[in-house]
Amino acid sequence: MLVLACLSFMKDFSQLLASKVESITQQWVDTVIEDEQIKSTEHLSRQAVENHISDVLEALVTVLAQTQESDIDSITEASFQHGTLRAEQDFDPREVVREYHFLRSIIRDNIRAELLQGTPEEILRAVSLIDEVVDAAIAYCFKSYVEARLDELKQVQNELNLTVEQLRRLVVANQENLSLLAHELKTPLTSIIGYSDTYLRQYRKSNVRDTAPNLGHIERVLSSGRQLLSLINDALELSRSEAGKMELKLAKTDIKTVIKIVVDTIHPLLESRGLELVLNCDDAPKEVITDAFRLQQILINLVSNAIRYTEKGSVTVECRSLSSDEWLISVRDTGIGIVAEDQLRLFKPFERATVFQGKRPADSTGLGLAIVDRLVDLLQGRIFVCSQMGEGSTFVVIMPSEVKQSAVYNSVV
Repeated sequence: MLVLACLSFMKDFSQLLASKVESITQQWVDTVIEDEQIKSTEHLSRQAVENHISDVLEALVTVLAQTQESDIDSITEASFQHGTLRAEQDFDPREVVREYHFLRSIIRDNIRAELLQGTPEEILRAVSLIDEVVDAAIAYCFKSYVEARLDELKQVQNELNLTVEQLRRLVVANQENLSLLAHELKTPLTSIIGYSDTYLRQYRKSNVRDTAPNLGHIERVLSSGRQLLSLINDALELSRSEAGKMELKLAKTDIKTVIKIVVDTIHPLLESRGLELVLNCDDAPKEVITDAFRLQQILINLVSNAIRYTEKGSVTVECRSLSSDEWLISVRDTGIGIVAEDQLRLFKPFERATVFQGKRPADSTGLGLAIVDRLVDLLQGRIFVCSQMGEGSTFVVIMPSEVKQSAVYNSVV
């Protein structure tokens, strides 16, 4: 008799929820749109935000009417479609988790009064089924979200392969230019490989629900892939220009944002060497007018070079204003240092520090600092080096607060 009463309550409860599907859906859409932590909805319509949530609620109604608690297959398709679309809409995984947190809370708020009229056993079964369905929806959603992100990564890889093939046809005779290009492509490519390897190793050890922390690796992979594609496209533009000139793309730039991008890019290299990265950027200028991408290239080369010649200790990046017209950024390491005679030729192509425990690093080409020197000149800045053997090195770059548009880079980078 108790079982029959419980089943009767669940069917009534299912009908109650069915009558509230539209109301719950609209409350959920309002909550997600208004939430400041879900920024991906800012440029979406209400219909795009709603997506397949109403289908998930309909599935919950169906499950509550069943006699078997594990009968949740009806949510699979809706949740898969929701995850795929959220990936296409470029949602952050944390935003998707927050969406489902709101869904669970709103469902409970809407049925709380009626739910409390049941027996403890009926309430427990209803709450358990709601949690089971929402948890299953999250699992299926993240599975499709991950698959969609991996598909996007494959598309980026295919685009890179096609662009590299085009590059091979267009770039012909200049060996130095090819070497400079290869060096510029190496750092983002290292990031792609490092994060891909980390993700794949952790993915094999995790079930679907445990993949959420790893999705950040996919985002970094895609970011590095896009950076690599951008570098190659710039090289193609340069190769088409017989004069080898490049105009600056000046804009108001947040220096701290540029530094964050650099840190994300070189993070795998830091981890592989076991080095500490120290940031001292509290006094950085709030905004300057410069070419953010070229500034990013300078910093990536300087930090990567510091890591390459440092076996233990730290790399310190400091940024501060000097005056209303100039600001400074420096990269200091605790590496082997540079002898005085090497400092005089360090910014020439193919020149490297004399020794690194008796030999040069295997991945050193002697091109990074040559690229930095040209880019600093392009941005109307100045670069200095201070170093002693065994005590590390410091590279200081002084930049104008406003780069003038008249500057044109007269050499192929």
